[in-house]
Amino acid sequence: MMRYENEELKDKSACANIRADLKMCLLQSDCCKIQKKTPRECLNANDGSVPTECQALRNTFFECKRSILDNRARFRGRKGY
Repeated sequence: MMRYENEELKDKSACANIRADLKMCLLQSDCCKIQKKTPRECLNANDGSVPTECQALRNTFFECKRSILDNRARFRGRKGY
């Protein structure tokens, strides 16, 4: 997603950047704009209204959260960006 140089998130927790990108992707999708659903409702709906970019971000967010619990991640680092 596009970010400005000076932009900084208040949330400093792990995977916060991916969470913000996923949220913005969902808010800009037709599911939220046209169908007036919340981002959570769009993720839970299996009607194909969520773009593949958002689905890829959802998977990346899942992998990032899972890597927090993985003890091997201490050596390899967290997945994501």
